[in-house]
Amino acid sequence: MIAVSDVSKTFTLHNQGSAVIRVMEGATLSVAPGECVALTGASGAGKSTLMRMIYGNYLAASGRIMVGETDVAQAEPREILTLRRDVLGYVSQFLRVVPRVPTLDVVAEPLLARGIDATSARTRAAELLTRLRIPETLWTLSPTTFSGGEQQRVNIARGFAHAYPALLLDEPTASLDAANRETVLTLIEEAKARGAAILGIFHDVEARARVCDREVDVTAFTPDRAA
Repeated sequence: MIAVSDVSKTFTLHNQGSAVIRVMEGATLSVAPGECVALTGASGAGKSTLMRMIYGNYLAASGRIMVGETDVAQAEPREILTLRRDVLGYVSQFLRVVPRVPTLDVVAEPLLARGIDATSARTRAAELLTRLRIPETLWTLSPTTFSGGEQQRVNIARGFAHAYPALLLDEPTASLDAANRETVLTLIEEAKARGAAILGIFHDVEARARVCDREVDVTAFTPDRAA
């Protein structure tokens, strides 16, 4: 479902004489339906960079990034938007939403974007917000006013609202209490059971051992920056 082949990435520092920094070379991995793969490696090794290339936020310098039938490395913007709507979900560490949109609609948005009727979309959103212990009294408020932990749970609910065939998870259990951590791990297990291909960053070692089938150390793809 996800297949990364010989991918490289560089950044150009325009404010430093257009110096080119090689941050990744030869990245190759795959994630099958129903499998959860963890990206590991020291801070700065390129875990988040690789995730952002797969999602299409960063453009790969070379190589292929297949998500389903779409090569993200070569896709047009409209193809990326379609992929994100239908196939590829992404739970980042930070919630980015339009201010003043009620929390219930923030979580329902991925379903509404796919043409699901509003009643069904909001019912699914309410189910997830309940499971993640966001009080119903907050559902009509914008999540931009919430605490960091509440925003993280809203972000997780939004990411799991649609049954994406592929999911990218960036530290989904970070800073969660025991009860909400358990809920998130259960959501991941449910997604695997329905056949989702999941690639994630899990610094929570116990969580990684529970839900991940194997690990890929991205250090192997990090070139010597001093070279």
